Amino acid sequence: MRSLKIALPLIAAVLAAGAAQADPVKIRLSYVIAPSDWAPLLPEKPDLLKHNGKSYQLEVVRVVGTPALVQAMANNEIEIGNHSYSSLGIAIQNAGMDDLRVISDQFQDGVPGKSTTQYYVLKDGPIQKVEDLKGKVVSSNAAGSAVDVAMRAMLKKHGLEDKRDYTFIEAALPAQKAMLLDKKSDLIPSVVPFQYDPELKAKGRILFTQRDVFGITQMIVLTARKSFIDKNRAALVDFMEDNLRVVRWYLDPANQNEAAQIASKLTKIPAERFSWLFTEQDYARNGNLMPDMKALQANVDATQQLGFIKSKLDVQKYTDLSLIQEAAARLK
Repeated sequence: MRSLKIALPLIAAVLAAGAAQADPVKIRLSYVIAPSDWAPLLPEKPDLLKHNGKSYQLEVVRVVGTPALVQAMANNEIEIGNHSYSSLGIAIQNAGMDDLRVISDQFQDGVPGKSTTQYYVLKDGPIQKVEDLKGKVVSSNAAGSAVDVAMRAMLKKHGLEDKRDYTFIEAALPAQKAMLLDKKSDLIPSVVPFQYDPELKAKGRILFTQRDVFGITQMIVLTARKSFIDKNRAALVDFMEDNLRVVRWYLDPANQNEAAQIASKLTKIPAERFSWLFTEQDYARNGNLMPDMKALQANVDATQQLGFIKSKLDVQKYTDLSLIQEAAARLK
């Protein structure tokens, strides 16, 4: 009896530990815009998320912009963040997240034959060239965001500096068209999907594109903190496997109509407005989710040159692509 009394608590402890280990790892995955970001699209294909609810539990979280993501990840409110090339350096240097790691690609801007962010002025307005923006108002979604850095880089190239030569204001990306048409801003960025808005195309004119500024931009990468990776590596590889499976489904041209219906459901925009989605008119996306590291380094360098981070950053030191590589090997 005495042996039984001693054994029962030990058995209970072992069972409790086993149950705790079996609990799925909570993964809060951030996004800014649907359907440009992959995150909101993933739960729409639950049959392809084979490990969700088992080794990991996915929760999709919207943030207003990648600069806001920096604070969320610093506070451990997001496990996997969709950092832009610009917020990556800000997170590492300015927010002290030296353990942040790039773990996969999300999409790239400016790849030949694919879409690029467009910067609009009014079609019937006085702005004919970049230099005409002197003394004018320009806007982006947030200072230091990916589209903001590209805009500032182009203005700087033409001798225009913030505060000295132009006034900068912020507005959410969906509100940018109204900012331009209401003449609250003289220059706006327009990302996919907003650049396909018929009213914007009718009343606005493209002054320049992000491709004109940078060529190829490694626009968005997925990131996680090294401590989280080390603790939950197996679950993260499972997530990456599922992520690849879903991404490849969306990129299959045979599924474009259904993908457009899903995008319509998420955005409340008619499905016929998504004929561009995952086609040549979309940003460049690859089925292996491997980032363009050369472009990423050049883009981060531009962020430093504009003063958003203090010193040069070697992005290779903050990259761990072994998770996505291991996941891809499973699907061969």
